[in-house]
Amino acid sequence: MVLLLIFLTVLHLVTLAMLLIATLEKSWWVWADTEITDLWYNCFHDNDTKTWLCAATNENDWLQSVQALMVLSVVFSSISFLVFLGQLFTMSKGGLFYFTGLCQAFAGLTDFAACLIFTFHRKEILNDSRDLNKGRFGYCFILAWLCVPLLLVSGVLYGHLRKRQ
Repeated sequence: MVLLLIFLTVLHLVTLAMLLIATLEKSWWVWADTEITDLWYNCFHDNDTKTWLCAATNENDWLQSVQALMVLSVVFSSISFLVFLGQLFTMSKGGLFYFTGLCQAFAGLTDFAACLIFTFHRKEILNDSRDLNKGRFGYCFILAWLCVPLLLVSGVLYGHLRKRQ
């Protein structure tokens, strides 16, 4: 059980870091090597100054849904970790980490919903007249998808973890 506890703690921290990167970093959609779009900004690389010039994305309902769900996923995973730490020190021997697992599973489900919405409504979200075949999904989008099974598995494992002395 000690190894499971250590494994779950490391897995939780890794998925939380991946969620934060996926939510805050700027590479959900890549048009070219010099133009990227994320949940918050559209950025262009200026070759003269060697910097990224970013402008806020055009708000629409689908984009706001993805933004809210990704932030909610980070919040659920953070609450789950804090509750887990609290339960480690306050829960009686033999208790199960159900609430921690439930929060982690909700984080996985909200992340899943955000990824699905972005996948199927990217034309409306990107709000661009260009052909979507000229772009590709960025690494943050892939990280968000990778978090889904990790969050769900860790949520299930928390449900089976029993506190020992």
